[in-house]
Amino acid sequence: MNRILLWLGLVLACLIGAGGLFIWSKATPYEEAVDRGPAPEALANPYLAAEHFLREQGLTVAHAEGLDRLATLPAKGNSLLLLGERSAMSPRQVEQLLDWARSGGHLLLVAEALWDEETGKSGDLLLDRLNIRQTLSDEPEDPARARKKKAPDLTKLYVDNETAPAYFSFDTDFNLIDPKHLAQFSANSARSSHLMQLNLGQGRVTVITDSDLWKTPSIAEHDNAWLLWYLTQGTAATLVFNSDPDNLLTLLLRYFPQAVVALITLIALALWQAGMRQGPVRAPAPKARRQLQEHLKASADFLLRRSGQGTLLQALQRDIQRAARRRHPDFEHLDNAEQRRVLEHLTRQPSHVISQALDPLPEKRLSSADFSRQVACLQTLRNAL
Repeated sequence: MNRILLWLGLVLACLIGAGGLFIWSKATPYEEAVDRGPAPEALANPYLAAEHFLREQGLTVAHAEGLDRLATLPAKGNSLLLLGERSAMSPRQVEQLLDWARSGGHLLLVAEALWDEETGKSGDLLLDRLNIRQTLSDEPEDPARARKKKAPDLTKLYVDNETAPAYFSFDTDFNLIDPKHLAQFSANSARSSHLMQLNLGQGRVTVITDSDLWKTPSIAEHDNAWLLWYLTQGTAATLVFNSDPDNLLTLLLRYFPQAVVALITLIALALWQAGMRQGPVRAPAPKARRQLQEHLKASADFLLRRSGQGTLLQALQRDIQRAARRRHPDFEHLDNAEQRRVLEHLTRQPSHVISQALDPLPEKRLSSADFSRQVACLQTLRNAL
């Protein structure tokens, strides 16, 4: 009996071994790459790929959060790229930047405001001082025609000693104008100009319509990366993401954190002292009182009965007009077709949503479903502004 069990064990072991060898001979090893998304450094810095590319070309690259770096940055042999929002820049900071460029530096900036013919300025102090204007493209591209086109409308730049141009993916909705013909060269698409460079003293200034072509992953498309190298070659590049001056709270937290903590503690103790109960304890409110949602619904029903649908919808339309005037100068003087084109560009909403929101209101009362859809359409347009 023991001998039979021994032979059965040997046979079973041989079968298992043979099966393992067969499976091992048929198994094919492979590698699988798991995409875990961008790293935290890439999420915090949209120009991280651009910085790595410039370093691979042998350039010294740094980035700053504000213009404090300008005080210690030599002009000659340096490029300063203003890629952040500059609406809070003061006239004194504008003059500092221009003086730095006149001393031999290379200043690159993104035009961030449209030219207003009535006021004779755009509101972008730095752009106005350079006598460069930014407008919307004269001939907006037909969406139906754009869908039929196989190739995008790319910006071309012809370089000396090169037979073929370089191509870049600038936003073709914007156009740069040089009324005094100061630019040394420019890069143009079929619809408009998107890059201009002019000499300023011993240095130079480059103006572009947008810098999205240098963000990840657009920098890898066409000749976008080459353009960044071409504009900064032979210099050390400093990228500025935020040129707004620090507010008082930021400065206090940076230089006097202990004082801020002590002040907050003092205010909390004062509020606690002032909030101590004086007098008898108040009886709790009955549980049968109305909920907040019921109060809001009752208020909304009252306004609808008192003012009607037209008054409420017109109030939303006026909010859209006010928000559009803040984003686009002289908006109220445009005709209806131009206003809708501008709103379509600013909000990135389809044309039928804008038409539904801005069409004249019908005289007859809308149904509850139609009224809700009209309100939702207006609120979507207003929030997009």
